[in-house]
Amino acid sequence: MPIIKSAIKRMRQTARRRARNVSLKRDIKTAVKTLVATPSATALSAAQSELDTAVKKGLIKKNTAARRKANLAKNAKAAGVTLDGKSAPAAKPATKAKAAPKKAAAKPAAKPAAKTTAKPKAAAKPAAKKAPAKK
Repeated sequence: MPIIKSAIKRMRQTARRRARNVSLKRDIKTAVKTLVATPSATALSAAQSELDTAVKKGLIKKNTAARRKANLAKNAKAAGVTLDGKSAPAAKPATKAKAAPKKAAAKPAAKPAAKTTAKPKAAAKPAAKKAPAKK
């Protein structure tokens, strides 16, 4: 236990802040788990809102929240949920297309030379003289 008055106050402040941060983190985790369990537009919106609140409070950084929101949206889309409330068709699994046999590459036709309308360059300036090296 601290003895100094300022250290006692700092300890109280730290305890309050930690309780607030833990509460916000718990809200985020609950919202994300709800979205994973029952994917819906409202659950997605609630989870994104919790992340935005955490950014506003300074609990997580802006890019961290953006990354998490993007992953939530991607997973929700795979589950057939869109943010506008309409149900999207389930994502089709990616299938490999058979590679077409390679054909002999035809040479492209030579392009005609383009007419140049550029002005002629001015005469080159003489190179600057170097200072003599010191001994």
